[in-house]
Amino acid sequence: MALLSILTLFSVLASLFLGSNAQQPSVSLDYGTFIGSDDSSTGITSYLGIRFADPPTGELRWKAAVSPPSSNVGTVDATGFANICIGIGQTGNQASEDCLFGNVFVPSGTTSDDGLPVMVWFHGGGFQSGSTRDFDPTMLIKSSAHPMLFASFAYRLGALGFMGGSRIKEDGQLNIGLQDQRVALAWVQRYISSFGGDPNRVTISGQSGGAGCAMFHLLANDGDTGGLFHAAMGESPSLSFTPTFDSNFVEGLFNQFSSNAGCGTNTSSNVMFCLRSADIGSLTQAWGKLVTNRTSTLFNFAPIVDGDLIRSEPVSAFRSGNFADVPVLFGSNTNEGSGWSAGLRNAAANTAEKNATEQTVSNFLRGQWPSLSQASFNEGLQLYPRNSFDSVNGQGAQMYGEARYICTAGLITASLSGAGQQAFQYHYNNPHLGSFHGSELGGLFPTQNSLSRANVQDLELFQAMREYWSAFVTTWTPTSSSANVDWDVVSNTTDGSPRILLQPGGIQMEDITDLLDRRCAFWHDSLGGQALSEMSPDDPSGPSGSTSDASRKSVAYGLLLKMCVVVLMILQ
Repeated sequence: MALLSILTLFSVLASLFLGSNAQQPSVSLDYGTFIGSDDSSTGITSYLGIRFADPPTGELRWKAAVSPPSSNVGTVDATGFANICIGIGQTGNQASEDCLFGNVFVPSGTTSDDGLPVMVWFHGGGFQSGSTRDFDPTMLIKSSAHPMLFASFAYRLGALGFMGGSRIKEDGQLNIGLQDQRVALAWVQRYISSFGGDPNRVTISGQSGGAGCAMFHLLANDGDTGGLFHAAMGESPSLSFTPTFDSNFVEGLFNQFSSNAGCGTNTSSNVMFCLRSADIGSLTQAWGKLVTNRTSTLFNFAPIVDGDLIRSEPVSAFRSGNFADVPVLFGSNTNEGSGWSAGLRNAAANTAEKNATEQTVSNFLRGQWPSLSQASFNEGLQLYPRNSFDSVNGQGAQMYGEARYICTAGLITASLSGAGQQAFQYHYNNPHLGSFHGSELGGLFPTQNSLSRANVQDLELFQAMREYWSAFVTTWTPTSSSANVDWDVVSNTTDGSPRILLQPGGIQMEDITDLLDRRCAFWHDSLGGQALSEMSPDDPSGPSGSTSDASRKSVAYGLLLKMCVVVLMILQ
């Protein structure tokens, strides 16, 4: 009798265990099976840490990602995030070169027959840091009037993802970070239907550098998407310095990095073999030394004109009509430029220093765009007179925020509208929680911290924003049932007007002011055509420029400070 009782108990426990396993969602692909998790409290099923390419290490450094993976990965526990890509400030135990993984989130009960619209997210971080871990799409998906699928993918960063030079062109692939994203988009085309997504309704998206990536994908191959995506959106798209792959500027960065790694320069016959044979610790040290030596530059590596994927810098490409003909939604925040210069401990380019002057502003801006001449900067001062700002720091912040982010959103949306495509632009302004770079993320991807600080009007704004964003993913037209404010398409093909003003207690349409229109025209005239320009010889942050020992030692602390500020903004 005792034996029968034991057997009965064992049977019950086994049945419970097997039943629990049977309820775990799983997706089988031709190279492995991924066991996800279903959260009954949120109604979201997730698959985390899905390998979409072979490890890009050793011989695959600075080479095209191999996807799908060349060997079967077996049955994978996809209930936790994979390692993040090595980047600035990202070299700990959870950071790795082996980082090409994706994540998929769907409503519970989704099947492979459902064909849900797909939102693909590329994280920001100035092309040199960041990860997919910080963006939980649960509330975005649940705010959608129609079911949708959310996917996020990692990509190689900084020197490992965006270093240029003729030697990489000869023996590798340029713009590897962007190319990794295209490999991920090809993976979506091949496999997303297995997760319940529709490969014919893919919207790419991102914030900051991720939005900049979305912009570059619009321009890739002169606008030929190759069927990889069908709409694009982004928050605070970054207009970075975009020289040619073999310019003195880019070759100088390559030589600095390779020399720091003990591999010589671009004239060394075995430089690529040496770089691919080096241990990752040596490469991260070489990268860190390069960053430390460039005391006036926030982001050293970014997309470049490679002659293949990216054939022109952004302003010229948009003005010439060489972009994808797809619906777009882009925008920016009121105080995009605040705080950035404070991350540079080089007093000559730090506008937050108490003795800062307009020349300090010039040094700061020219540290980000080496093709910006002193004469052009002096002309720009007429649009940003000192007496219009409380401080030199405020003057520099406004110039930087508009040049890099605010005017870029207008450039994209005005260009697509001029091509006859649906384009939508927004302006995020939140006096209560802040309207800094990344502030809007607290509404789209809420954290406990951002929700705890929000008042009723903030929460109403966040809900409306998630409804607008998800509606664009599912219908390519942003609508909100809770806000009940129509988001009009851009009709002014010069400045990107009108745009929606997203602010607590008062969502409404607004026009771009004449002053902002003139400022943006100035920046695009001054920063366009960068691919044909070389670094100004008197630029304070040039690869060959000398800097003081104190500046070299202090810049790392400045960059760390800035990264902490940005992370705090995202968490808020």
